[in-house]
Amino acid sequence: MKAIVTGHSRGLGAAIAEALLGREIPVLGLARAGNPGLAARFPDTLAEVAIDLADNAALERWLAEGELAAFIAGSGPALLVNNAGALAPMGLTGTLAPAAIAHSVTLNVAAPLILANAFAATRSDSAERRILHISSGAARTPYPGWNIYCATKAALDHHARAVAAEAIPGLRIASVAPGVVDTDMQAEIRATDNSRFPLRDRFVAMQAQGYLTPPEAAARTLVDWALGDAFGREPTADVRELPAP
Repeated sequence: MKAIVTGHSRGLGAAIAEALLGREIPVLGLARAGNPGLAARFPDTLAEVAIDLADNAALERWLAEGELAAFIAGSGPALLVNNAGALAPMGLTGTLAPAAIAHSVTLNVAAPLILANAFAATRSDSAERRILHISSGAARTPYPGWNIYCATKAALDHHARAVAAEAIPGLRIASVAPGVVDTDMQAEIRATDNSRFPLRDRFVAMQAQGYLTPPEAAARTLVDWALGDAFGREPTADVRELPAP
């Protein structure tokens, strides 16, 4: 087994990469910045690629170079974790910059779908492929001020449903909401203005009352499930409702 994790440099992505590496699963991390801590602890099993996944041309060039296929070659089963994403732009419809919308859609939707397509193309009769999209409760519940984020995460959910409906042999996929995880994204929410996100105070209260899940705990649950037999039985899920792996 080998794994590819996007956005492995911090937050939930870093915790997922660490959980996989701790199970002696080699990881290829894709992010704009590296993860020096993990690189120092796992020098033989962590490979890193510095890439801006919001740059479609850069992603296409990298895929054309064949590094993804070369990393997976001979690994048997492999896992792709599409974790990288952005909450911005926050704000009510009519107040957002076009460039910010395009950046979010590219990073949150285009990059995961491009990677999923390339990853699925490497499968063979003896090499199962598993694709895990990190989604959000915002994919299923609308939040004022998060219209772009909600739409992009909903796109990942429906992509998983459509791929699952294709019933491709040797390919499993699921899009999972990880719960409210204590990452930089939560700090970004708390730092925004109520005019841009009217439900900000709810998230401030959740942090104050200790309701945020540590990234390491969420990552352990996600990785246990992604490697277990139950993965892919349903194309969408919530980490708080996952069946036993």
